Amino acid sequence: MPARVPPTSQCPRVCSSVKLVSAQGAMNYSRFLTAVSAARKASPIRVLTELQMRSPPSLISLAGGVPNPNTFPFSSASIALKNGGSIEFDEAAMKRALQYSASAGIPELISWMKELQMSLHNPPTASKSPECGGMELCVTTGSQQGLCKLFEMLINPGDNVLLDAPTYSGTISAIKPLGCNVINVPSDQHGMIPQALRDILSRWSPQDAGKPGSTMPRLLYTIPNGGNPTGASMTEDRKRAVYELAQEYDFLIIEDDPYYFLQFEKPWAPSFLSMDVDGRILRTDSFSKILSSGLRLGFLTGPKPLVDRVILHIQSSTMHTSTFTQLLVSKLLHGWGQEGFLRHVDSVVEFYRTQRDAALGSADRWLKDLADWHPPAAGMFLWLRLRGVSDTHELITKKALEKEVLLVPGGAFNIDSSQPSPHVRASFSLSSPERMDEAFRRLSELIKEAQ
Repeated sequence: MPARVPPTSQCPRVCSSVKLVSAQGAMNYSRFLTAVSAARKASPIRVLTELQMRSPPSLISLAGGVPNPNTFPFSSASIALKNGGSIEFDEAAMKRALQYSASAGIPELISWMKELQMSLHNPPTASKSPECGGMELCVTTGSQQGLCKLFEMLINPGDNVLLDAPTYSGTISAIKPLGCNVINVPSDQHGMIPQALRDILSRWSPQDAGKPGSTMPRLLYTIPNGGNPTGASMTEDRKRAVYELAQEYDFLIIEDDPYYFLQFEKPWAPSFLSMDVDGRILRTDSFSKILSSGLRLGFLTGPKPLVDRVILHIQSSTMHTSTFTQLLVSKLLHGWGQEGFLRHVDSVVEFYRTQRDAALGSADRWLKDLADWHPPAAGMFLWLRLRGVSDTHELITKKALEKEVLLVPGGAFNIDSSQPSPHVRASFSLSSPERMDEAFRRLSELIKEAQ
């Protein structure tokens, strides 16, 4: 029979910070920065532009090189909502929506999301002073932009970086060109295994942290809920253990959590951010799975000295996330309030729970003697280990296409994609239950032929 593990119990949705003791006074963030990131300076033009946006109408500015919105061809917009309401952009709102805005994000959206983070995670860093790692937040063009800028800020060529194994292919494609050495930390259906992480870290002494020439890892990346591709979700105890190792060996943790709002059981799991007494967590969130993937809107939360560095990078690259997108979502969220937002999230979760259950039912029907899996507690993916198949690459990329079923071979989520993998990732987000059932039937035929 397939390996079936029930979801573990989880702590309350609105979590208080766990009782972890700060390992030190103020974090030395400068030692984590790459030379390129450390050299970034604020753009004087961007500073003037953002100052102008906050200034009273009586200020006469000849400084900003911004286009005159009266030349734009758009005058107004009305966007219908499924609940019967609408979001209105009159002429004044439209002029603002189509103009440059602050690199960190528009103020009303940032304030709304800060309140959301406080409500959901109650970060201990919220009470810290900015120079000591006090919490800051900025808007990103999808969480992927935030991740890429974090990697470029923190990873030097030759650095040792700790990652879940296997992990999100987008992370692999972003990290590999940076020339770092990736150290895979084993995981199972409950996420990263703390003892395996400790075994890896035992190659170094905690006293080596920060010493010139030390090769000790300074960064760990993980997807804690509904991991892509495995669907694994870390337990609270494991998060505590991993955080304590981060304190002991003085490294930062990137908590990439795009499936946080797609947890199938309540109460929701506590986040690393809720445990962060030191200011060593950089958390990326995304609206892609719950509002829209095409709007490209995410947000980054973490210690202010590091978030400020990301904002400097945004200044010199994309300048800012689309103002129109930010205003649209801000109007929606302020209209809903937190209660309305969470009710919407509940409806999205219910949809994906139904999809997951349909996928599990079809897997039981067609694959129970051919594959192993665990029911995911969050996310969109079912991670299948095919019996009697050492590598799924050719089976999925060639033979499955001939049977008109498309999945992802497990090797796509390995740092070395040529490494054999007996796994397949099946997504239950888009296809109807009937089409998923037919896909698993076709997959069962493929496995039998391969065996």
